[in-house]
Amino acid sequence: MEIGEFQALMRETYVERDTARGRDATFRWLTEEVGELARALRTGDHDNLVHEFGDVLAWLASLANLEDVELAAAAARYADGCPRCGGRPCRCEPR
Repeated sequence: MEIGEFQALMRETYVERDTARGRDATFRWLTEEVGELARALRTGDHDNLVHEFGDVLAWLASLANLEDVELAAAAARYADGCPRCGGRPCRCEPR
């Protein structure tokens, strides 16, 4: 599935609920899912990682929909490699 298709599916499925919940509450749900992903990373359970990565993507798409941001456009800034140095792989000094 392409990222734009996924975002459209999330819009079709959840936009009414997301709109009623609002941006701030939707963002809080996203951060909760990132926390669950962090716990899954610590356990290393692959099936749970797939689940939690999916949840993070879904909530990110919901938030992007509320803000009228197309994820494909957001991702496009990385299309030519690192947006800072243009390298593939990145040649920037580690932070």
